[in-house]
Amino acid sequence: MTIALTPLLSLIAGILILVVPRLLNYIVAIYLIVIGVVGLFGGNLNLGV
Repeated sequence: MTIALTPLLSLIAGILILVVPRLLNYIVAIYLIVIGVVGLFGGNLNLGV
């Protein structure tokens, strides 16, 4: 079973933004950095077992 990284990050970020709106800037910055890193590696990161 593999876990898709992008939808999981989107879900976590959305929940955190709803709970603590002041985290929006940090969440967006971290999200963009992670998406950029995944893009550089071609999306070949498998996090499942």
